Amino acid sequence: MSLRLGDIAPNFTQQSTVGPITFHDWIGDSWAVLFSHPADFTPVCTTELGEAARLKPEFEKRNVKIIGLSVDPLEKHTSWAADIAETQGTALNFPLIADADRSVATLYDLIHPNADTTATVRSVFVIDPAKKIRLELTYPASTGRNFVELLRTIDSLQLTDKFKVATPVNWKAGGDVIITTAVSDEEAKTRFPQGWKTLKPYLRITKQPVAS
Repeated sequence: MSLRLGDIAPNFTQQSTVGPITFHDWIGDSWAVLFSHPADFTPVCTTELGEAARLKPEFEKRNVKIIGLSVDPLEKHTSWAADIAETQGTALNFPLIADADRSVATLYDLIHPNADTTATVRSVFVIDPAKKIRLELTYPASTGRNFVELLRTIDSLQLTDKFKVATPVNWKAGGDVIITTAVSDEEAKTRFPQGWKTLKPYLRITKQPVAS
């Protein structure tokens, strides 16, 4: 059964490069990004793991933990980590789950038989502190994931959780936002004292609010 936005991310206990991990306990009060890889020693994923390691401080600024998953055993992860450090210039600095029995892959519906009958597809899950799935993306094997886009999406999710706003197309942190239709003009006067521009009654643009 496929997972949907708003579902509780399935909990699991599995081996990893930092020892056994019970997923919900590991997340704690943080956000989390779980991203899967078809197998160890795959070229595109090697570049992705290096980039994720490089950007780890940016995820930490947002209270986000990152964790990878592959269906290969732990001993292969160790060798792959050495390759990642050598070729990408950044050592693996977050856990990589060794899902050799495919139990986590099954929980998260990561094996798509029409794509590959044994390896996991390259999916990404953004999970909030309540353990709810807030974003799910699945990429083809030939296309590397965009971790800057993941950070942008997390910025949007965290902002819109705090304020009654939505973020428009191509939004980046600091850009103008949209006042949601759930907010009346009267309420908006209090929530957005800086004012707004009304393009249509349902489309009101305002400066990005800042948490006090």
